[in-house]
Amino acid sequence: MIHSGKKRFTCTECNKSFSSSSYFKTHQMIHSGKKPFTCTECNKSFSRSSNLKTHEMIHSGKKPFTCTECNKSFSSSSYFKTHQMIHSGKKPFTCTECNKSFSRSSNLKTHEMIHSGKKPFTCTQCNKSFTSSSPLKAHQMIHSGKKPFTCTECNKSFSSSSYFKTHQMIHSGKKPFTCTECNKSFSSSSPLKAHQMSHSGKKPFTCSECNKSFTSSSYFKSHQLIHSGKKPFMCTECNKSFTSSSHLKTHQMIHSGKKPFMCTECNKSFTSSSHLKIHQMIHSGKKPFTCTECNKSFTCSSYFKTHQMIHRGEKPFTCSECNKSFTRSFELKTHQMIHSGKKPFTCSECNKSFTRSSDLKKHQMIHSGKKPFTCSECNKSFTRSSDLKKHQMIHSGKKRFTYAECNKSFALLSDLKMHQNVHSGKFTKYSTMS
Repeated sequence: MIHSGKKRFTCTECNKSFSSSSYFKTHQMIHSGKKPFTCTECNKSFSRSSNLKTHEMIHSGKKPFTCTECNKSFSSSSYFKTHQMIHSGKKPFTCTECNKSFSRSSNLKTHEMIHSGKKPFTCTQCNKSFTSSSPLKAHQMIHSGKKPFTCTECNKSFSSSSYFKTHQMIHSGKKPFTCTECNKSFSSSSPLKAHQMSHSGKKPFTCSECNKSFTSSSYFKSHQLIHSGKKPFMCTECNKSFTSSSHLKTHQMIHSGKKPFMCTECNKSFTSSSHLKIHQMIHSGKKPFTCTECNKSFTCSSYFKTHQMIHRGEKPFTCSECNKSFTRSFELKTHQMIHSGKKPFTCSECNKSFTRSSDLKKHQMIHSGKKPFTCSECNKSFTRSSDLKKHQMIHSGKKRFTYAECNKSFALLSDLKMHQNVHSGKFTKYSTMS
């Protein structure tokens, strides 16, 4: 039958045909749900004896099929043959919709689900659906709470072996997935794919609310929570809620006091790697984000974007009490303290309270006597960088503040105000020269 090409045995359930009765009978087991071959070690059942034998290799630890290219071993010849396709570069299974190719037919079938929209594997707990059984099984671990894969380095546990293997890359330092454009490396393929979008300029995920586009579906989903107002991740310590689990984890560092990311230059520690990277820009002097309006440069994109709002005049954060608007959310929160009267940051030396932690830190300089900001011209020191900048005006000769009555100019606003008192003792108009 194999040589003749005839397939005499057809399944009445799905119309799939077979050349031999044995393959046909094995196939029918799928529809009937029968799995007569059971593992004596773990009681897992299979529809075919060959699948049972392959499974038993896991318990015995035998992996008789070894790749000559990379020495990776496999328990079955089929897995081994599929693996060899990676080295040969062969991807014989092509999608007729988008021409994407795959090394395995099973991967192609899972991919084709995307085009058809079918998600036949449904979670009985929450009705979430999936294109294949493997992500369903990983998802079900969330409901069971099981995390059977534990890292021996840090004791962190995972619900799936793939997440576990990706995590182990962190400890080993391996980043085998490299971008061909800029040689940046990653520990797994998914962040590489998201990164490659930055070179292509593609942002296929667009928000229907504000038209903002994203390179990955995960960033897109996190963004959508902003519009919905949902913050499903809550801190058990202070009940503060967040739109993503990563933001919650970073926040929890505040309560634990952990700052695992340390700068090798000055030993300053941070709760997240992103904050450390921004800080390291200070030492390198790099400011890669430059404003085309005024040529001011910034160490990170978030500061740059906020700055651009000044030129556009955007102030999207509005106080519900007095309708005053701000360019940044933290400025609004600080402002709202005025209405509430809250000053949560208290000096342990003199009990003076402040609305912002930054104001408290500046105030504490007075008690410590520290003046870390020093003028390179005359070595005079200051407790605040803003005071240093004002002082440097004296050396530069710039006099930005001009009194309208007599056109006399001053380097500092405070000097202008003192001069005004000479004329009238009252505050009158002045102009600022750029």
